Amino acid sequence: MNDLSNTQKLSFRGKDLQRLDAHDVVMRVSEALYVKGYDPVVQIVGYLLSGDPTYITSHNGARSLISRLERDELLEIFVDYYLRGNME
Repeated sequence: MNDLSNTQKLSFRGKDLQRLDAHDVVMRVSEALYVKGYDPVVQIVGYLLSGDPTYITSHNGARSLISRLERDELLEIFVDYYLRGNME
């Protein structure tokens, strides 16, 4: 898994603080999915595309955690991270 902690702060609707929390949420959700035997990438993509929270396990409160963030915000964070990583 990639380490999202090295990304730049993203001002999405003025929520710089939210950006810092997003990394923790994604990492905790990924870990919970992995522990339960799921592929975190496949499950998170399914959630982002469909909005269906059942793609995310409830193990360790992962479903509740990811529901705190807007899906469009997560998508922007992932695209920003990907583009910055491939432009350097």
